[in-house]
Amino acid sequence: MSSFEIVAALLGVIAVWLTVRQNVWCWPIGLIMVVMYSWVFYEAKLYSDMLLQGVYAVLQGYGWWQWIRGGADHRGRSVSTLQPIPLLTGLLAGVAGSLLLGYVMATYTDASQPWLDASLTAFSLVAQLWMAQKRVECWPLWLVVDVLYVGLFVYKSLFLTALLYALFVGLAARGWYAWRREVVSS
Repeated sequence: MSSFEIVAALLGVIAVWLTVRQNVWCWPIGLIMVVMYSWVFYEAKLYSDMLLQGVYAVLQGYGWWQWIRGGADHRGRSVSTLQPIPLLTGLLAGVAGSLLLGYVMATYTDASQPWLDASLTAFSLVAQLWMAQKRVECWPLWLVVDVLYVGLFVYKSLFLTALLYALFVGLAARGWYAWRREVVSS
């Protein structure tokens, strides 16, 4: 555990807490955090997670724009739910991404835990996209992914990052509760 990882973890907690509260500052703080974590994961040979951080950097910009200028009236998005077909499409994209990235990582790299890391990466991308679009369904997906990440990071001796993801589990539960309430009250 380095001071660099500590700062990245603290930024991660702040970014997710701001996301739960629907504060647009979650996106620039999240951008700094994902850039820092790309290095942490590179050093741990979690290459899928390292690549995920690069995609997250792009999605941070997308989410920031969606929350400020997205939606039909270009005044930012409101919390909403997914219809069954887009929900199923997103989950199938997660499965396809898991298989493709897992194969590449297992075949062409010395990645540690290539299949698990690839699966968590693929489903994290789905959850992140849904979060940028303010879809309630991002939170239960984050719950599952973050619980699995806790185990992976403990296995890799990234204990601070495991603690961070344990906090993310709690924040995801809080986000799911808060965003569901907002949809119901609309």
